[in-house]
Amino acid sequence: MDELLPISALQHYAYCPRQFALIHVERVWAENRYTAEGRILHERVDSGAAEQRKEVRFERSVMLRSEQLRLSGKLDLLEVHDSERYIPVEYKRGKPKLQDWDRIQVCAQALCLEEMRSIRVEEGAIWYWEVRRRETVALTEEIHEATLAAIESCHTLIERGETPRPTVDESRCKACSLRDLCRPDRFRRDSSARYTRKLFEL
Repeated sequence: MDELLPISALQHYAYCPRQFALIHVERVWAENRYTAEGRILHERVDSGAAEQRKEVRFERSVMLRSEQLRLSGKLDLLEVHDSERYIPVEYKRGKPKLQDWDRIQVCAQALCLEEMRSIRVEEGAIWYWEVRRRETVALTEEIHEATLAAIESCHTLIERGETPRPTVDESRCKACSLRDLCRPDRFRRDSSARYTRKLFEL
């Protein structure tokens, strides 16, 4: 059986495939303020016990696994409404994003829950600590397709042992804890030099 992919790795991949590969292919890691704050937040969330409030049961630190998708991980919070509506809730230290980076992670959690418990999960949620706001995640066909594509791409990169080039969106590098290890500016300069040489070779 191949090694299971951490669900959290999907967020790394969606944000930047190179970041994903540095962590999960090359096995390097560095922490900065943002990763430290995120780690502390999850430690606080995970420490809570399961509880029942009226018709809603709250299960914390739920272990997840999918043999079909070769995924494993831990869900911060699972809300079970009236014993039939399941909502996975992910906690993030930052604020809501236009991109689907965080939503892909929640969708993968939902897919694991569906396989493990033989249920249907139609929505998830993300609690953003910085703005103290909860965002509902509709698990549409589009987000399912994006999630499955990310899962497949992650497995492929690991199997091939490949590390992609840096993202073209340089703004993403500013908050990345792996910037010094990644050296995105150097790789971008190398790519530009090769492109220039090819132009003159034509």
